[in-house]
This record gives sequence, structure tokens and C-alpha cells, in this order.
Amino acid sequence: MTPPMALADEHLAELHRRARELGVPRYRMLTRDDLVAAIQASPEATSSPPPAASESSSPSAAAAGAADEPDVGEVISGVLDRMPQGYGFLRLGGMGESEGDVYVSASQIRRCELRPGDEVSGPARPPRRGERHRALVRVETVNGQSPEEERKHFEDLTPAPPTRRLLAPDAQADPLVRAVDLLGPLAFGQRVLVLAQPRSGRTTLLRAIGATIAETPASLCILLADERPEEVPQWRNLFPQAEIFAATADQEPRDQVREAELAMGHAKRLAEGGDDVVVMIDSLSRLALGYRDPARVKRLFGSGRQLEGDGGGSLTVIATVLDSDDRGGEVREALETTENLLLRLDAGLAGKGIVPALVATESRASGEDQLRDPEELAKVRRLREELGGMDAEEAARALAEQIAATASNAELLARL
Repeated sequence: MTPPMALADEHLAELHRRARELGVPRYRMLTRDDLVAAIQASPEATSSPPPAASESSSPSAAAAGAADEPDVGEVISGVLDRMPQGYGFLRLGGMGESEGDVYVSASQIRRCELRPGDEVSGPARPPRRGERHRALVRVETVNGQSPEEERKHFEDLTPAPPTRRLLAPDAQADPLVRAVDLLGPLAFGQRVLVLAQPRSGRTTLLRAIGATIAETPASLCILLADERPEEVPQWRNLFPQAEIFAATADQEPRDQVREAELAMGHAKRLAEGGDDVVVMIDSLSRLALGYRDPARVKRLFGSGRQLEGDGGGSLTVIATVLDSDDRGGEVREALETTENLLLRLDAGLAGKGIVPALVATESRASGEDQLRDPEELAKVRRLREELGGMDAEEAARALAEQIAATASNAELLARL
């Protein structure tokens, strides 16, 4: 096993490489000390000899000696946020702008074919006279690989139908998540569209789903579009391991759009590398105001997919559309038939204290036969047929009562 001091002295890029190979969950979100501790605690760590120093450097990086770069500082690792002018910054303190960000030149971005959301590592020099930020001297790794290595491109990978469920039928989950899973099973690689009226419980629903995702090995990204600034700390406190992209209401629309593009770019880079990634967006209708075109949010939402082949990751997109928003109807029309799972939240039901405030007859799922076994599928269809014969309030109350009376959906369906 690598001695503790040797690990503590490793470059952050090398620690990330080790953590990825050892399967350390959410290693990108850990501090250096927590990352070292997680690597040391991994069962496989004892059988993994430390690599030669040259393994963490690309050929181009090895060719440039420290003697030629007297002001080179520590090796840093961050997510690339590319500016419209061609240059970019590595975001080190979360995904928002901060004083610690590192400048990346347009020539480095072109030469290494860097894309928004790439995790880039390399040495950074201190700012010179007239500069505000440190600057990246050279690119050593991109998403844990040498910049010379051929990289996958999300858009070139073959999409496949979702086949892996997020929640097991016998899981004891939040009643909100259980209700969703009955109306249409949640799965990795889906596009889930939540049509929500104001005060219908959309934030509560998203947070319940987020808590369920946090218990899986999947990476969770949360994009808050045009959100009130005071809401963002609440999300951070609830999901400390998630990557939160907050395009708050006090930002210019173009900055909100750039934040959205960064969030989705980063999620795609993770999925390209074989990770399961879940992006929750609240909301697409507000984001459409920044894009000035409801149809442009279709590209973000349409990115959700399971990637085909061995080692293929997935990108799940769970997004809300505000029914009362000026752009809500236009966005809904633009996304029509794009979703795998459609959910509808009703403010009237929520106002009567019914949780979940889901309208069963207006929710639908596709590809269900690939996610449920025949017996479960038959029972779920029978349940939805019974609910479909009731009015919205009666159906919502009946569903809530059946969920409250059972420990899992498997138990609920067994009683039918």
C-alpha cells in the first residue's frame, strides 16, 4: 500500500486517477484530505502499487521541465468554463466564479480540443503584473487522460433505451418517489418531464428524488435556473455531494444560459467516461427566457440517454416546466413526445394537503415493458386503470393511502 505521506504528496490529478480506478464514489467532490482517506480505505488499494512518476504526465508535459518554467506553481484540477471569446477558466471552488479560478488561453483550448465541462489538470503559474488570475501553464490531463489520447464524444455514442431501474420495487423509499415509480418507473438514461403549477410541490418532489439518487453510485448535478439567491444555500445543505449550478435571478439571461451549458457539458463529459449522471433542472421554462427560444431547451432535455456498449454511462435528465409561466406552454409543446416519463403536479390537490399532488390520468411512461417484469407490469396497469376511473382528487387520495399502508411498492402491488 502507498505510504500515507506519499499519497498526500501526489498531484490532485493523480489522486483522481487512483480514485476512479478504485471506484471511489463522487471522488471529484471530495477535498484532498478526504480523497486520500477514501483511497487508503479502499479494499483494492493494498494491491495497487504506486505508478511511476511519468504515468501521470502526458508526453508533452514531460518534455517541459521545471527549469524552463521557474514560476510554475502547484498542479490544479478544475472544470473548464469556456467563454464566448474562446478563452476559459478552470472553476475550482464549485461551478461558480471565484477569485481562485485559473485562466486557460484560447490556444490551449484549441490545441487540446477542450470542451466545456472537461475536468482539466495541470500546473498553474501565479498572476503576473496586471493579471487577476493564475494561468494554466500546460494541460497534463483531460478527464483523467492524457490530452493526446483519443476521447469519446457524447454525440457520437449510440443511445439505447433505459433498462436499469433507479429504485428497486421492494425499496422502502419516500412516498413521493414511490408514487412516481408506480406511475412510470424511474430509470437511468431517462428524460423525465414534470409539468408543475405554482405551489404544487415541485421543489419537494425534486428534493425527494434527489435524496433517492444520492443513495446510488450516480453523480448528481442540479441546475437551478432563475432561482432566488436564498434558495441556493438550502440546496447545497441538502445535497453537499452534488454539483450545483445556480443561475440565479440576479444574473443576466446570457449568464444563466452559459451556466446551463456548463452544467450539461460537465454531465456529458462524465457520461462519456462511463459514469451514471443525473441532472435535475428547475425549470426549463425559465431557462427558455434566457435562450429567447423555447425550442433551444429541447437540446438540453434531449441529451438524456443510456449509452450503448461496455462501459457506457448514462445521462438522466429530470426537468420541470412551469404550467403558469409565459413560456410554459411553448416549452411543453417543444418537448412533446421527447420524454420517457411525464408527470403532472396539481396546485389544487396540493392545496388540499394531498401528497403527492400527482394527476394519475395525465402521467404517462414509455418503454415500461423493458423495465418491469410481466407480473409487475400487469399489476401496475391494473392499479392505473382503477385510478383512471376516479376523479383527480379521489385518485390522488387513494394512491396516497395505499402507499401509506405499505412499506414498498412490491408490497402494495402484491395486495392487488
